[in-house]
Parts: sequence; structure tokens; C-alpha cells
Amino acid sequence: MARRTFFSFHYEPDCRRAWNVRNSWVVRPAEERSRGFFDGSAFEESKLNGVQALKGFLTKELANTSVTCVLAGTNTWERRWVRYEIAQSVLKGNGLLTVNIHGVRDMDKGTSVKGSNPLDAMGLYRTDQGIHFAEWKDGKWVRYLDHTDSVAQGGLWFAAPPDNKVVALSTHCSVHDFADDNGRTLIGSWIEAAAILAGR
Repeated sequence: MARRTFFSFHYEPDCRRAWNVRNSWVVRPAEERSRGFFDGSAFEESKLNGVQALKGFLTKELANTSVTCVLAGTNTWERRWVRYEIAQSVLKGNGLLTVNIHGVRDMDKGTSVKGSNPLDAMGLYRTDQGIHFAEWKDGKWVRYLDHTDSVAQGGLWFAAPPDNKVVALSTHCSVHDFADDNGRTLIGSWIEAAAILAGR
């Protein structure tokens, strides 16, 4: 089955690491495709056209994907647009996983410091008005403002939160380390497992 995977990452510091991960995925079947590796200038141009234009650009990039793989570097967890890609992935029912890439060498052959899991910083909670996204900001959970509509419970592939206590998305998703867990060989199987878990 085709796995069209969107790779979400912090562009500036981790672009080369992310490309190294993508290029290692060479044994994938021909029908599998990767997304999220758009030209940085396209992202910047969309940003110049305003928030709604950028949201539309990222949502379009996520179209026709079934899995979102968050490539986590040092500060990926706090990036606004990575969080937006995660939220949109939940809304469209994508499988989700995190792959830590701090140990992947960059252009200067250097590694970086391990950061927090971005899926620890996004969650869902229930109110009388429905299920909503929350994000971890300034040491506490707050309502996520880049998507304020309620989330359809029937669209979730994992258990919906039972009450107003935020449940982090990482509760339902796997996390791997590309350098330490033999990602060069195993990333395809991690993606496949995330897809199966989400019924994709």
C-alpha cells in the first residue's frame, strides 16, 4: 500500500539533517512519496502573503498524505508551523510519529542537542463545546489558537480525551531516534506501523 508521508521539521537548523533522513529512505517502493521538502523560498513567500496564505500552503502540502513524521531537532517542539502541521495531520486522520534527528550530522559534520518531543507539546481536551487542541506554552497548557473549531471525535483514530484534562498526542504515537535506533534501515517500518495504527 502506498505511504505518502509528510515530513515536518524546523527548516533553518535541521534542513540538512532532514534531507539526510529522507535520502536514507531509498528502499521505499516506487509508489511511496515524501512531502514537506518544499523549497524554503516557497514557505517564505507564503508567509509574506499573510497567516491565512501560509496555512493554506501547508494544508495543501499535507493533502494526499497518510502519515506525518515529525523530525525533531533541538527546538522543533516549539515551532508554530510544526505545531500547525501536527494539528492538521490529526484533523485529516494521518498516522503520527516522532523521529529524533539531533544525532544526524549536518553540513559541518556536527550533531545538536536533543530537544523535547513535539507531540508532547500538542494535545486534546474535552469541554461542553466539544474536543479542542491545546499547546504547551510558557510552562502550561493553553488553548491552541491556530485551530479553534472543535475536533470531530469520529475523525480521531485514537481514544478521545474523556474530560478537560489535556492528553498529549505523544500518548498515542511512537517516538524513535534516527541515529541510535538504526533509522537508516528501520524508518520505513516505523512509518508503516504509524499508518497501520491510524488505519491508513
